[in-house]
Amino acid sequence: MKSNKIIYWISTALVALMMLYSASAYLTQPAMKAAFQHLGYPDYFRIELAIGKIIGAILLLAPVAARVKEWTYAGFAITFISAAIAHTASGDPVANRIMPVVFLILLVVSYGAYHKQQKATIFI
Repeated sequence: MKSNKIIYWISTALVALMMLYSASAYLTQPAMKAAFQHLGYPDYFRIELAIGKIIGAILLLAPVAARVKEWTYAGFAITFISAAIAHTASGDPVANRIMPVVFLILLVVSYGAYHKQQKATIFI
């Protein structure tokens, strides 16, 4: 159980930190504005996505209801899958295509550890 808790917190913290970093970059770096234009997205989507990532990172780390946590995981999964598809469709370098997949894998690890932790809590 202790190793599961460590896996959960490390994977969850990495995903949350990445989401907070990318949200910050979306709001402050002109290069990100250009990247969203390159991908064909309107500028307001960059702002909406940044706000969603901030809220999602908080919910991922906060002790909230299981249903809220499930929606947070689903939202981030959709975000990572969509990012991988968008970068692939626009012909971006392989590194830009792989990073969302790497964070999707981290998210899946976090999700699995979360459920193991929830299951262990029920029987104790």
